[in-house]
Amino acid sequence: MTAADPLVVYTDGACSGNPGPGGWAWAVPDGPYASGPAASTTNQRMEIEAALDAVRVLGDPARPLEVVSDSTYVVNCFRDRWYDGWHRRGWVNSQRKPVANRDLWEPLIDRVLELGNVTFRWVKGHSGDPMNDRVDALAVEAAKTQAGRSGSGDPAAATTAAAAGSGTDEPTPDGAGLDALEGFVVVVTGLRPDALGLDEHAALADAVRTAIAGALAATATGRDDVVVASGLRLGSELSGAEAALELGLPLAAVLPFPEPHAEWAAHEQVRFDAALARADAVITLEPAAPATRAQVTALLARRDAAFVRRADAAVVVHDGRDARTARVLDDLRDRLGSDAVVVIDPARLARPSAT
Repeated sequence: MTAADPLVVYTDGACSGNPGPGGWAWAVPDGPYASGPAASTTNQRMEIEAALDAVRVLGDPARPLEVVSDSTYVVNCFRDRWYDGWHRRGWVNSQRKPVANRDLWEPLIDRVLELGNVTFRWVKGHSGDPMNDRVDALAVEAAKTQAGRSGSGDPAAATTAAAAGSGTDEPTPDGAGLDALEGFVVVVTGLRPDALGLDEHAALADAVRTAIAGALAATATGRDDVVVASGLRLGSELSGAEAALELGLPLAAVLPFPEPHAEWAAHEQVRFDAALARADAVITLEPAAPATRAQVTALLARRDAAFVRRADAAVVVHDGRDARTARVLDDLRDRLGSDAVVVIDPARLARPSAT
């Protein structure tokens, strides 16, 4: 398979009662998978949610994406371009009624049109297709347990391995650890060092950390249940973790896979290890290190989606240009509202002059 070949992802939704407790899921053959719950929903909403999460996480302008679904509701929307009429009529259908599930359709359609390389294919449900059966089982599981999970490979094998393991220090092979995190969770994320310009102005890291600390302190005012969640990636996330520790706030380190800092410079590894050692909780979403750069990208995107799903508030360092940060910021604002998301623009911080 080459980079020009489409990445194929299977999606499905499930609901008990319609409306009732539901679940959604997606999975890439021999690749990443994810699922998530909804307390009161419909089967159609879960079908759209599955496709939306898959496109958000896996969509890449450099590689086509094929979404395989047993929902004609999802597939026909794109095959027959229902959205053209919705846009033309101002989001009312042919019967002049508001389009159902617009809150899910709109971001899905926007992202598909933005990427320009996403196609949809229908598969008959419960027809013996192993990947359709896999995502169906994941969606039903999420609906029944009201807990989502994510990982890579065969979900059934991951479940068996997790059940056979012992001790609390083992990596969590899904997103359940983050979803179950208690407290008012404030996610810190944003630009990496190259986008921040730290190579030319290393002291800007102090200004970024100070700005993050101010935002965290303001968010924590009047609350005693704040937990800061950070992936400890270089740049905004590691600075945010250090700011939380300086403020005495509980820190949850959320790692996409084990040893994500293995290839960093020695002094960067020291900072990572110091923050990790002081974290109140360490959640590792995938038990095995990725073998390829594509897997790294997919697992980081999955972690970002888990952040969006669990966040109660967020601090995002963004310059208005970085595409990855912009997508996460948009998703956080869509879910939480703009008032719950603090944006720090490095260009507005005092930038020390070079000596």
